[in-house]
Amino acid sequence: MCYECGQRDFGENYVNELEEKAKQLPDDIRWHFIGTLQSNKSKILGTIPNIYAIQTVTSAKAASALDKSLPLERTTPLNVLLQVNTSGEEAKSGLPALVSVESYSDSELVQLAQHVIVNCPRLYLQGLMTIGSLTKSLASDERPNEDFETLKCTRDLLEQVLRDDPTSGGKWGVDGKLMLSMGMSSDFEAALRGGSDIVRVGTGIFGARSTKDQR
Repeated sequence: MCYECGQRDFGENYVNELEEKAKQLPDDIRWHFIGTLQSNKSKILGTIPNIYAIQTVTSAKAASALDKSLPLERTTPLNVLLQVNTSGEEAKSGLPALVSVESYSDSELVQLAQHVIVNCPRLYLQGLMTIGSLTKSLASDERPNEDFETLKCTRDLLEQVLRDDPTSGGKWGVDGKLMLSMGMSSDFEAALRGGSDIVRVGTGIFGARSTKDQR
């Protein structure tokens, strides 16, 4: 239904399922991997011809593995978004948010962004991604979601650092701006109000993922 209505961007949390779906579904779909990225799965992701973006990069090791995994016949860079843990919850993946430009030299996020730009020529730094606190999203009718605001602030600071870095060469973002991926089925409206460029809505469209026993 979504494809027939013109939708071409689809996301998947699991590497093996993305690989199977990419084989079975039309090849003009732009696949986004939005699950936890493990370096040993990079080779599989890199071999999917229409993989468009990896939204959950959190380490130089994973970025380098992705860069090396892409086949020579691929003619376009693979877009990557760096995952930021804006809520500070230990159960969530992601790098710490930026607090100020002055502290950027010690920032893991800045170091990873520079690594992608300088050392991974087959990757393209498209933006930042976060999984915000649902509690904050549900309360955001009255005030902006703090996690989404944190990602926007981090984006602005990182852009400033990259603009001042002669090695970046402007090889990042879309029209001079890093894209923001924030918001899922339960909080996409708050994310859109907060300025998100990409929302990851799966359950709200396709329903809950079936368990192995239900398949």
